[in-house]
Amino acid sequence: MPVQYKDYYEILGVPRSASETEIKKAFRKLAREYHPDVAKDKKKAEEKFKEVNEAYEVLSDPAKRKKYDELGANWKSGADFRPPPGWEGFGGGQPFSGRGQGGEDFEFRFGGTGFSDFFEQIFGSMGGRRGGFSRFSNAEEPEMAERGRDIEGDIMVTLEEAMRGAVRTVNVRHTVGRTVKTETHQVKIPPGVTEGQRLRIAGRGEPGSGGGAAGNLYLRVRLARHPDFEVEDHNLIYEAELAPWEAVLGTNLSVPALDGRVNIKVPPGTQSGQKLRVRGRGLPDRNGGQGDLMVVVRITVPAKISDAEKKLWEQLARESKFNPRT
Repeated sequence: MPVQYKDYYEILGVPRSASETEIKKAFRKLAREYHPDVAKDKKKAEEKFKEVNEAYEVLSDPAKRKKYDELGANWKSGADFRPPPGWEGFGGGQPFSGRGQGGEDFEFRFGGTGFSDFFEQIFGSMGGRRGGFSRFSNAEEPEMAERGRDIEGDIMVTLEEAMRGAVRTVNVRHTVGRTVKTETHQVKIPPGVTEGQRLRIAGRGEPGSGGGAAGNLYLRVRLARHPDFEVEDHNLIYEAELAPWEAVLGTNLSVPALDGRVNIKVPPGTQSGQKLRVRGRGLPDRNGGQGDLMVVVRITVPAKISDAEKKLWEQLARESKFNPRT
C-alpha cells in the first residue's frame, strides 16, 4: 500500500545540502514556535511539532539521512510513495505484514503514535521484531494451538509526557485478507519512560490459531527531540551561553527546566564546557528518583565590537598576565 512521501528538508525549510548545524538551528526555531506548551492553537501546533520532530529524527542522524537521501531528490511532498523494489528500510522496512497462521495475508498499521506511515515504512521498528510462533503446554488447549505473533511499532513521547506521564489514544488498523478492522487503545505512558522502552498492550497482536492466545502489541518509546534539552539517562542537558566577563567574574543565570525556570549561580572562573548540576530537576525514574539538570557552559565572544569596546579589550590585553597556552 503506497504512503505519502515526506520531504523532510522542505518541512525544516533547509536545502538538501544543509549542514548539521543548519539543520539543528532550523529544528530549534520551528520546535520552539510549534511546541504545544506555548502555541495558541494547540492541536495544529501539536501536529506540526510532530512533523518537525520526525524530520529532525531522520536528518540529524547521519545513517538515517544517508538512507533517506538514497530515495532520491525527485519525489514531491504528498505524492504516493513506494520504496524501490528490493529496497530495505533502515529499521525493518515495511509495516508489519506477512501470512497469518491460517494462511491469510495480514498487515498492521498504526495511528496516533506521532509518526507518519512514511516514517514507519522506511525507518520504523515494525517488521523488525515480529516475535514468533510458540506452542503452549497447557493441556486444556488443543494440541496444535499456536500463539499469535507479537507486533511492534514506535510511539513518539515528548519530554513533558516522560516527566508527568500521559494517556495516549493509539489506533491499530488490521488488514486480514480483504477485511479491515480498526482498534483503538488507550496507552498509558508512565512517568520516567526512557528511549527504547517498550510499552506492552497484552493480547492485541496477531490472533492465535487453533485456540491459541493472541500475541501482544508493543510500542517502542522514541523520545521527541526538544529545542532546549538533550537527554542522558534521566538527566536533562542544557547549553547556556556566557559572555567572557560572566565566565571570569561569575554571574547569576536563569535557565529553563521542564517544570519552570531555575536560577543558578555561575562561579567566577567558570570554563567553557564545564557542567553545573541542578539536582532533582531532570526526568523521573521508575524507582521514584529524579534525574538532574546539567547546565553545560559555552563561552561566546562578540562577533562585532565598537571602537570603545575595542579599546577596553586592548587595555585588558596589555594589563592581563593570563596566558592560556602556558
